Amino acid sequence: MLELRPNCELCDKDLPPDAADARICTYECTYCAACVEQLLQNVCPTCGGGFAPRPVRPKQAWRPELELGLENHPASGTQVHSKFSRADIAAHVARIRHLKPEER
Repeated sequence: MLELRPNCELCDKDLPPDAADARICTYECTYCAACVEQLLQNVCPTCGGGFAPRPVRPKQAWRPELELGLENHPASGTQVHSKFSRADIAAHVARIRHLKPEER
């Protein structure tokens, strides 16, 4: 189950569970769409992979017997920030941005 991190790891923008502009990599690194497009150029600073829109978890359990939804599995409240400097991120992005995510 996705952790649903509450913020962009680069600019610290709030990304609540229903944020349409949340993006994640395969390791759940979480960034806002603006950072992914403008600064990261679809390159995860951690793994080098690409990003996809983060799915929105339903607020309620539409099948109560399964105990799903945010009411049963709330989003994380723990903020995460990239451990890499902006300069390091820029160098990493420049090094591999020319490769498609599926070729990295």
